[in-house]
Amino acid sequence: MKVTILDDWHDTLRHLPCFAKLGGHDVKIWNDHVEDEDKLVRRLSETEALVLIRERSRIQGSLLDRLPKLRLISQRSVYPHVDVPGCTRNGVLLCSNMHSDTPSYAAAELTWALVLAAARQLPAQVASLKAGGWISGVGHTLRGKVLGIYGWGRIGEVVAGYGRAFGMEVLVWARDASRDRAKSQGWAVAQSKEAFFASCDVVSLHMRLVPATRGIVTGADLALMKPSAILVNTSRAPLIEPGALVAALKAGRPGMAALDVFETEPLRDIADPLINLPNVVATPHIGYVTQEEFDLQFSDVFDQINAFAAGSPINVINPEALNR
Repeated sequence: MKVTILDDWHDTLRHLPCFAKLGGHDVKIWNDHVEDEDKLVRRLSETEALVLIRERSRIQGSLLDRLPKLRLISQRSVYPHVDVPGCTRNGVLLCSNMHSDTPSYAAAELTWALVLAAARQLPAQVASLKAGGWISGVGHTLRGKVLGIYGWGRIGEVVAGYGRAFGMEVLVWARDASRDRAKSQGWAVAQSKEAFFASCDVVSLHMRLVPATRGIVTGADLALMKPSAILVNTSRAPLIEPGALVAALKAGRPGMAALDVFETEPLRDIADPLINLPNVVATPHIGYVTQEEFDLQFSDVFDQINAFAAGSPINVINPEALNR
């Protein structure tokens, strides 16, 4: 099959052990990012199987309508960036392993790195040292503080374990079924959403972005947080009500934010307030970006291509497309 991989910015995939699974296919890899539809059409005109790296490129119906040779989109995890009805209309199968059996340890580790960086003011301390200064401020110890996990899923549970290892008290808030599951596992659950935000020293968001969770964290929630508290988001930016986080940080509740996700990605606007506020620690959506995580994820992605080529597609999101 003619396979195209988009947005492999650091030319990572061809060097992974799992890349051998594409042996026998005609593979083209693009290392830049293109949003212009006409350019994408030219790049993908001969493509039969398209590999996406998470949500780096949006695949809209208008693009799919112009790619008559495309038969498969293979990726991993959620797919808000893919026009599924557009895929089905054009007979394009979307295959995506939802990895319900394993957490992303890479994302959990990055979450904890951001917690530590914010609590100990690491970016400011590093910048001061490199500028010829010395200690630039006084951070906070995590031991004895309250770590709030909002959304009790696979990654949230791993982060909770990290918090417990650091001597933190862990408090959970989530939908009813998830709270019941956390409670059955022996974790403390907040009495209410308001009590959760008011009592936590660190709040870490761990939810998928679906219609029910879009804007689930409101300005009123953030206003309840302590002036010394840290809001951590390594999940999805739209979980927070638009504009609420910038306003809250300017008002001083919470005192800091540690972010790996943004409304617009890639974020190219160096004037964006979230990367200019002094009380924000930010990284460019690297939660899942490790060699080990990529090899795990793309082993699944390439398996999906081979299964499709063999006539037995797996992890099919839109089986209706098979009839087209």
